[in-house]
Amino acid sequence: MSIFRSKAAAAAFALLSAASLLRPGAPRTRAADHSEAPIADEHRTLDIADVYAFLDPNDNSRLVIGATLVGFIVPSENVNQGAFDSTGRFRFELEETGDAKPDRFIDVSFARRTSPREPQIATVRLQDGTTFTAPTTVPSLADAAPAFTVTSDPASGVAFFAGLTDDPFFFDIVGFNRAAASILAGSPDISHLNRGRDSFAGYNAQTIALSIPVSSLRFATDDTIGVDFMAQLPTRLTFKGGELEGKGMKYFNVDRMGVPAVNTVLVPFARKDEYNQAGPADDAAGRFAPDLVATLTALGTDAAHIGVLASVAVAKGDMLRVRRTVANTGSGGGTNAAAGFPNGRRPNDDVIDTLLFLVTNEGLTTGDHVDGNDRTFTNAFPFFASPHQPLPAGAVDGTQNKT
Repeated sequence: MSIFRSKAAAAAFALLSAASLLRPGAPRTRAADHSEAPIADEHRTLDIADVYAFLDPNDNSRLVIGATLVGFIVPSENVNQGAFDSTGRFRFELEETGDAKPDRFIDVSFARRTSPREPQIATVRLQDGTTFTAPTTVPSLADAAPAFTVTSDPASGVAFFAGLTDDPFFFDIVGFNRAAASILAGSPDISHLNRGRDSFAGYNAQTIALSIPVSSLRFATDDTIGVDFMAQLPTRLTFKGGELEGKGMKYFNVDRMGVPAVNTVLVPFARKDEYNQAGPADDAAGRFAPDLVATLTALGTDAAHIGVLASVAVAKGDMLRVRRTVANTGSGGGTNAAAGFPNGRRPNDDVIDTLLFLVTNEGLTTGDHVDGNDRTFTNAFPFFASPHQPLPAGAVDGTQNKT
């Protein structure tokens, strides 16, 4: 992502939000990325990687929401690690009134896998309480990736996909951590970001995505809708007929995410599980605000830019917010700057460059030098790229593990 696109995204940040400063007692935030907290580490099948929400660039009358889980799946483990957790509940929260309290929910659950060659059956409970079922895309070790299985529910008009995709996140973890460590040590050295190595190249993730008619959703008076994602377990599990299943109606969060990198980067390690088990209303009540301020201050972020970040991830909770009146156009889920993050999040959006631009007080013009995904995103729902497959005999792997 160029600095010009970063500046456009930063401007969108300011326009989309009220620049209220973070302060003790102000809103709090929560999020998740790729194994960022102890409980998520211990429940890998419920570990959220990333969350997406954007208008379909082919038809802006549809909203696409999606989430990835279980990142860093190597192609040789596609079949073994391609099954969705049948004991969990995967919940998209929808905030439709302009505050920090989710109003309706879309829940996805999966039947237990019965064969590595057969799909799992997903049950989708929509925001109006209606349900439908759909098969997952069966993972494969073949040279060519399987075609995506997309199910369209005729009653609701909702399209659904669940299966393995390429991990769509692109970012240099090592370069960022080294640069951040140098700043915290008092000897800033952003040359660590010059590696330009995509830590996620060559890996797959489990992906859930829905395409929803905008007409079936409710939008706040500012024409926005908030979206976040939670991976949950029931408070009680039991065996019945040889099957492990949840009992009761209560669930707890193993992981949650809205705005990228909040929990991963800004929340202290000792509070990451607490953050994941909270919600947007807790964020807006300021529960984690002092910790976020302390981290950003230590990284050298000034009060004005802390305020911009707060307005996006704290004031109304840690949720992506999509404005339906901003047209989304372009390939791979959309590429026009006006409709990019923080106006929701599309697969192509270079969210790390945008966040680095703000965290460094608009002083970092080069980002992390990882400017796009290692695979080309598709131009139709679900828009994510097909999964990496095992390499053929004799192939030299020069791209898959750019760590």
